[in-house]
Amino acid sequence: MEEILNTALNNSYSYQDYRKTVADLLQEGKTSGAIQTEALVNYSRLNETRMHRLDKTMIIDDSIISKLKAIQSYYIWLVIAEGWCGDAAQLLPIFHKMSEVSDHIDLKIVFRDDNEDLMNLFLTNGNKSIPKLIILDKNSLDLIADWGPRPKGAVELVLNYKEKFGVIDDTIKSDLQMWYLHDKGLSTQKEILELLKGS
Repeated sequence: MEEILNTALNNSYSYQDYRKTVADLLQEGKTSGAIQTEALVNYSRLNETRMHRLDKTMIIDDSIISKLKAIQSYYIWLVIAEGWCGDAAQLLPIFHKMSEVSDHIDLKIVFRDDNEDLMNLFLTNGNKSIPKLIILDKNSLDLIADWGPRPKGAVELVLNYKEKFGVIDDTIKSDLQMWYLHDKGLSTQKEILELLKGS
């Protein structure tokens, strides 16, 4: 596992570099990842707009800020994502804003399809679901926790819809984006902070 983590960290991007890489690909009419379709490029374009908005509007709750500032250990937050992923577009700006609060958190992002060995270590119910946040001890690279691909409320929303209608379609995708909009990132902030408490 250590070798896989080191390889992934060597392939990783800062938040700004990740954003630039995805934007540069869009300039060429492409998205990140192994599969290139018009639909995925369109999702990626939509996500750029979404992330641009969230970078400006996302606020970390005051109670979360005080707890982040009190962190003693040093962490790497390694996130597996892709430009076309709607959940990643909603969650990466939160991870970024949280990491900016504390100089004990080093946020790094890798593309899923470029880091298959890492992804295979962190499957969700056997699937390569993203984003996936992997929290590591910065010095030892010991695994502290992993989280994702969605906060619990969003997971339940999608599961209930799939149970009722048997599909993941545009309706639930739209409902999911509304859920994120109303939640304002609070569920994600609280769930991740809970993970750090145990370390």
